[in-house]
Amino acid sequence: MDTYRFRKRIHKLPGKVIHRVPLPEPQVVEGHGARAKIGEICRECSYKQVLLVTDQTLQKLGYEQKIVQSLEEAGVGYTLFADINSEPNITLIDEGRKIAMECQTECVIALGGGSVMDTCKMISAGVKMHHLSTKTLLRKFLVVPGKTLPMITVPSTAGTGAEVTVGAVVTNARGTKGSTVLVGLDVTHVVLDSELTIHAPQLVTAACGMDALSHVVEGTLSDVAVYVEDAYHSLEGVRLILQHLPVVMREPENIESRLAMCRAAMYGGNAINTQLAGYIHAFAHSIGAKYHIPHGQAITLMMLPVLEYQKETCLEKYAIMARYCHLVEESASDNEAAERFLQAVRELIVTCGLDKLELPVQPDDYEELTRMVAADSINYSAPMTFSNEDIERVLEKVSVR
Repeated sequence: MDTYRFRKRIHKLPGKVIHRVPLPEPQVVEGHGARAKIGEICRECSYKQVLLVTDQTLQKLGYEQKIVQSLEEAGVGYTLFADINSEPNITLIDEGRKIAMECQTECVIALGGGSVMDTCKMISAGVKMHHLSTKTLLRKFLVVPGKTLPMITVPSTAGTGAEVTVGAVVTNARGTKGSTVLVGLDVTHVVLDSELTIHAPQLVTAACGMDALSHVVEGTLSDVAVYVEDAYHSLEGVRLILQHLPVVMREPENIESRLAMCRAAMYGGNAINTQLAGYIHAFAHSIGAKYHIPHGQAITLMMLPVLEYQKETCLEKYAIMARYCHLVEESASDNEAAERFLQAVRELIVTCGLDKLELPVQPDDYEELTRMVAADSINYSAPMTFSNEDIERVLEKVSVR
């Protein structure tokens, strides 16, 4: 059996598997400066000691200080771990686990982007499974007896959705990235604070926004049966991003639109948990790894080529997104609505200043990239299964001439 037939046969399996993983059901607190409420949250939860984790950049900016002040005012003891300066790896997680156990923390507060979130997920699991080495924890599915330590997540970017996802990406001892799904992840609260994203560089805002858009779009397109609420959140995420990302590009200090983008990114995280991703991610992961392109930029580069290639298969769902976002009249044909949705994505990429990005795919790399894309796609339940020829045709659209 060739790999295409195998992938086509099992393409619904990832969706069935992910639905067996219990998902966090956090309370969401949002607002400008909302992280100042964390002390009150911890007091209500009767925490006596917490571990506050952030990265070196955010600490230099002093973004953790509102949390520290709120903890002190609430009479909650805390230990600060701010040594994160890279993506999650065994050394960082080991250090964080050691500190968490020494201070006998009852809760982990994660302030930062995806790297901080994923590090904290592994720390919160590792403390509960202290008899195992971090290396041993890096399994495809890590089942935590009971639950992990409670987590309060405070995302500093509006993109990854890692504040709610059950997955964590960690670099192993060989220097290779691997993903772990935490079964029993206990995110009790998500704090969406627009103040944290307001001073982000425009390129970061744009790339994060496109990453979030890919999550909710691919969630909507996924061939996975979902609850109505999850389907609604993905559609709402598409609407929020198409409406508010152009605003934050024009008006970086627009608090309402910044908060809307935070909410959309969280919906994107929910889409990853419940609907998985698709070929935008399979291509982006592969070219990102091959050519060392930042994830948000790789996503942007591959979004339209993939969406356009699968238009015929996804016509009805493209039309649903266009109508939900009021891009066309309800009476518009599916073909007209679908094309308007694609045009809205094209316009957004231009508005974000990402239309000049160059993709250095070389024809000599097609064979290797095709294997990489096909292998990564096994993790998703995409609306269609790309054959090796399909993958190569998409690569041809983005190759250096």
